[in-house]
Amino acid sequence: MTENDKTTTTGTGTGPDSGTTTGPGPGAGASVTSRRALLLAAGSAGAAAALSAACAGPSRTQAAPGQPSASPPPTPAPSQAGTTAAPACVLAVQAGAGPYYLDLDLVRSDITQDRNGVPLRLDLTVVRVPDGCRPLTAARVEVWHADADGHYSTGKDTFLRGTQITDHAGQCVFRTIVPGWYAGLAPHIHFTVRPDTRTETTSQFFFPENLLTQIYTRRPYARRTPPEHPNQRDSRYRTAAQTMTLPLTPDGNGYRAAYTIGIT
Repeated sequence: MTENDKTTTTGTGTGPDSGTTTGPGPGAGASVTSRRALLLAAGSAGAAAALSAACAGPSRTQAAPGQPSASPPPTPAPSQAGTTAAPACVLAVQAGAGPYYLDLDLVRSDITQDRNGVPLRLDLTVVRVPDGCRPLTAARVEVWHADADGHYSTGKDTFLRGTQITDHAGQCVFRTIVPGWYAGLAPHIHFTVRPDTRTETTSQFFFPENLLTQIYTRRPYARRTPPEHPNQRDSRYRTAAQTMTLPLTPDGNGYRAAYTIGIT
């Protein structure tokens, strides 16, 4: 089944411009007018640097016990790809939630359940870009993605889905696995940030292709024949990769990524 996302621009203020408009996503060949990536002005560079340092340190959110099952230790990525830091204070490139979103209230840090794969720890920080990258406390961050075989949980299944509430530093942690590929799309992790009950920002994270090709040679991903170029087939990746690709670093027998999500 092809994930025909709709690009969604959701207002994040309380004024008259905080409505929602939808239109065909880039997978349908439409122009991506609502997608944007805006670097913060030089006046906020100090705040961005401080947040970048905060993201690199241990999260203050308590993770749930238990570790995802693992493949053999990863090979470190070549220095030219996948190891550069993510932008410290950038507006998230908005994207649709896709057909596999489920409105669940699963507040948990470890979302793997019984899914096998290469472990992935996400250290996320949510900031309000127009307010000088002010960290957002008590924002709800929800993530969901496919398993190693490219399947999403449906019905009563809830694997690889969960919500965390940001702490006083705007931080939260998810423990999951690297997703598999499906439907000709670049492997990705969906996320939604809800700073309050009226507004939300929805987008998705991508992965460095050189690391994906390494990971997909190991079990359980190797049960299928992986695409030669898992990312480049997807127009959404080509649009948002520079901003929304996770900076993965080896972490034990898996990977870790620290990322600052900027919202308006």
